[in-house]
Amino acid sequence: MRTRPTLTWTASGAPLPRTTSLAEVVRVVAEGDVVVLSGAGLSTESGIPDYRGAAGSLRRHTPMTYDEFTGGEAGRRRYWARSHLGWRTIARAHPNAGHHAVAALRAEGFLSGVITQNVDGLHHAAGTVDAVELHGNLDRVVCLGCRRSSPREELDRRLRAANPDFTATASRVNPDGDVDLSDDDVRGFRVVPCADCGGVLKPDVVFFGENVPRPRVEECYRLVDAARAVLVLGSSLAVMSGLRFVRHAAKAGKPVVIVNRGETRGDEHAAVRVDLPLGRALTEVREAVRKTLS
Repeated sequence: MRTRPTLTWTASGAPLPRTTSLAEVVRVVAEGDVVVLSGAGLSTESGIPDYRGAAGSLRRHTPMTYDEFTGGEAGRRRYWARSHLGWRTIARAHPNAGHHAVAALRAEGFLSGVITQNVDGLHHAAGTVDAVELHGNLDRVVCLGCRRSSPREELDRRLRAANPDFTATASRVNPDGDVDLSDDDVRGFRVVPCADCGGVLKPDVVFFGENVPRPRVEECYRLVDAARAVLVLGSSLAVMSGLRFVRHAAKAGKPVVIVNRGETRGDEHAAVRVDLPLGRALTEVREAVRKTLS
């Protein structure tokens, strides 16, 4: 059973007071056994916009849904034409100071695990090679027929060959690798099938309205259960696939600390919400945590 996509949410009740003090974040991280749950806000400083921030992509575009993608050729053509351009931008993106601070804290033993809702691969690129990619990774493609998995580079070469005259350009990319293109640009784009069985190719990511694979969900629950606290970084927690872990931690009495620009759907479960740019905040947290040990 697939879930309905959650594109927007409305805050209820009194908002959690925000602060720019990192004292509570430093204290929680310094005690160790913290699992990170990161969202699109962590990657904005790498040039990839978030979904729901002040300049969030949902203000100008509707993400691809699973039903639209699987429902017909037109939806797949729209997705692959736009993603063909968007993926190249994401592939060129580099981890920012926030990703590097998370990787350092993980290597130094303060973080017991990292769960990311992002599909850009930047946690792995920064050195957190065991980060659980909750929603998959745009670097991989899967066939819905034979289930063969292949690198995105392979598909990129095939799409270039099938569309030698495709000259559309895009000025910005969305967190899901999508870009804005005109109907005329999309209409002439040729989609290629699986090279093995001729089936439908899909990015190995979880679309809106699609369920996260159960083994991946269970792995994330194990990380939360084993942790002492949860640190949310750059996520509005609007989507239940991430919010459920915050609720699970809070129900178990584990502290939840949020660093995010703006309110989140999980504020009611948090001890504190810090409103600061992620790169700056996480760099300062790492430096302060290291000082507590000296």
